[in-house]
Amino acid sequence: MTRQTIYTIKYIGLVVSLLLFALAVSCQTKNGGNEPTPNPDTTSTNPGGVVFNPTAVPFPQPANFPIPVYNLSQNPLTTQGVALGKALFYDPQLSRDSTISCGFCHQQFAGFAHSDHALSHGIDSKFGPRNVPSIQNMAWSREFFWDGGVTDLNTLSIAPLTNPVEMDMKFADVLARVQQSPKYPGMFTAAFGSDTVTTARFLKAIAQFVVTMVSADSRYDKYVRNESGGTLTSDELAGLTLFKQKCATCHAMDLFTDYSYRNNGLPVGSINDQGRFIITQNEVDRLKFKVPSLRNVERTFPYMHDGRFSTLEQILDHYTSGVKDSPTLDPLLKADGRLGIAMTDTEKKQIISFLKTLTDNTFLTNRKLSAN
Repeated sequence: MTRQTIYTIKYIGLVVSLLLFALAVSCQTKNGGNEPTPNPDTTSTNPGGVVFNPTAVPFPQPANFPIPVYNLSQNPLTTQGVALGKALFYDPQLSRDSTISCGFCHQQFAGFAHSDHALSHGIDSKFGPRNVPSIQNMAWSREFFWDGGVTDLNTLSIAPLTNPVEMDMKFADVLARVQQSPKYPGMFTAAFGSDTVTTARFLKAIAQFVVTMVSADSRYDKYVRNESGGTLTSDELAGLTLFKQKCATCHAMDLFTDYSYRNNGLPVGSINDQGRFIITQNEVDRLKFKVPSLRNVERTFPYMHDGRFSTLEQILDHYTSGVKDSPTLDPLLKADGRLGIAMTDTEKKQIISFLKTLTDNTFLTNRKLSAN
């Protein structure tokens, strides 16, 4: 049995487990749930002396973005819920040997991607099969990971927590550690009204924090919103025009992804990752991966699902001369009888100049999102 076959079997098993788990959580919530929806107008004092009076947090809706798809009414943002989610996100105690947190792989300065390694780097210095995806503007996504194997933001955190090469914990053990920690009783009480750590509370708290990771304050955003600081140079404006012509079909503006799955002509790597096909087992999905957002792309290197490229120049070189044909290659990359996208060296430089205007320094340095 090949390494890829073993990986595929394990991966499908993990995905099925997550789907069943998500269904159980959903049914649990629909049948009464583990806690009432926090009511910002409700004030009570619990036995530990912690006041339950959650403060509503407005969702930071950018003017140039569509309405998010995440159901905020089912998990309304509160100051206390977001603070709890942040604490859990950065807590290495949630991994088997207490060394790996969510924030270990999702680094804020890198757009909450991982710039240190081409592939995910987890417990015992083990490596996963794919590059760490950036987590930003997640409230607009319906499916997650490079292959869309998770379809609920509220259950997304289960995958890295239980993955044997990431944090390697049984989810029940994660909840037990949190319940036993002296750090959390007051935080759970403040967010949910009691200190009992339940599955739904844990997952909702992390989701609340992740939902606040909204990146929409780049120089490009200020340009399209006619705000101060939104001036683009002539090269950047030329790059914007070229981007609309050559890139925006897949990297749709202003989220800079259309959330589709596409085969972009990468030669198959040593891991022989078959992409979306692993999830659907449909031949039309072979070698297709989710189109990533290009927001903060200057910082989210290395690039592609396996981190094979380290620079933006290498990416554009791939699209001009490195595209490999296959039965599922995206039709946009074999139009007019040629493979790839025609670009001159000058056009590449202009497109890269534009892409750098998507860097959102406010997001990358926001203390509300940082570990400290």
